[in-house]
Amino acid sequence: MASVPEFGFHLQTTDGKARRGQLTTAYGVVETPVFMPVGTAATVKGMMPESVAATGAQIILANTYHLMLRPGAERVARLGGVRKMMGWNGPLLTDSGGFQVMSLGPLRQLTEDGVTFKSHLDGSKHHLTPERSTEIQHLLDATITMAFDECTPFPATKPVAAESMALSMRWAKRSRAAFQPRPGYGQFGIVQGSVFADLRAESVASLAEIGFEGYAVGGLAVGEGQQAMFETLEATTPLMQADKPRYLMGVGKPADLVGGVARGIDMFDCVLPTRSGRTGQGFTRRGPVNLKNARHAEDPRPLDADCHCPACTHYSRAYLHHLFKAEEVLSLMLLSWHNIQYYQDLMAGMRAAITAGSFAAFEADFHAAQARGDIEPIGTG
Repeated sequence: MASVPEFGFHLQTTDGKARRGQLTTAYGVVETPVFMPVGTAATVKGMMPESVAATGAQIILANTYHLMLRPGAERVARLGGVRKMMGWNGPLLTDSGGFQVMSLGPLRQLTEDGVTFKSHLDGSKHHLTPERSTEIQHLLDATITMAFDECTPFPATKPVAAESMALSMRWAKRSRAAFQPRPGYGQFGIVQGSVFADLRAESVASLAEIGFEGYAVGGLAVGEGQQAMFETLEATTPLMQADKPRYLMGVGKPADLVGGVARGIDMFDCVLPTRSGRTGQGFTRRGPVNLKNARHAEDPRPLDADCHCPACTHYSRAYLHHLFKAEEVLSLMLLSWHNIQYYQDLMAGMRAAITAGSFAAFEADFHAAQARGDIEPIGTG
């Protein structure tokens, strides 16, 4: 029987602050920078696992909060974990549930011990602590477990952000103590501190002292805007360990990914590709396209001539427009597939550019193409 590799990160090369690396896990090597499709409830909405893999996706995300409520962590464990249950062969990262619990607002009660909240499904009461969150993620068989944290809401005053960050650091220490190490598995700490550079620095130092296999930047993409997010990253990533993976949670739009990589981020996740796919928005090399718009009703062109997903290689914009107007399920399936494919192609392009030492040119070309937009036909001009 082959031995399980140790969990680890190898930084291969850099181009400016952009990083090219490899993350080794029990279930394969992940090439970074990487985008992780979100499978909140053990499914990437509208897609089969083999379809997700066909886009080039190497690792996906599932969520502690949703799976603990339905079908239940112990049941998932009896079914062999999320990967086995859903038929995903690659690595799996699980969000700790902190962001979802924060989103419950008045349905939650926060104490030093943890969070008591009512289920959004049936109103049942639950208590989530760093220890229980870590245990649930173990039951889900997460390849990468996230420390339990409080996602600081935005806007927050500096005293509120400082108190929230300090609580997350205490919870990080408890999460680490509850984590059960095994070959090929890891746990990430989460940097908090809102948009305050000194609080972010304090959080980075606290987590480094505890010691994790990787580190995430949390508490961004919560309403602060892209400029504030980038400024926070510029103040934070230089302080983070160079030999550990860096994960920007819940981000984002294509331009956010490019800007995040330019500022030293290795890993991303976001519901945007599939959520947009369900509402008729497709991401392309020439910017976003709303396929519900009447101008696509008789357009014989593919959505993106340079994309090799089924939506682009087999169907026209006119047909995709018709599917959305007719409210056919195939519309959201095809466009979700396309959007995930676009995100994976974008990440692959950035990996190649970093390796070639041409990331600055890649970034400039990306923004130029997005700025031109989709008005003129693809393939002209």
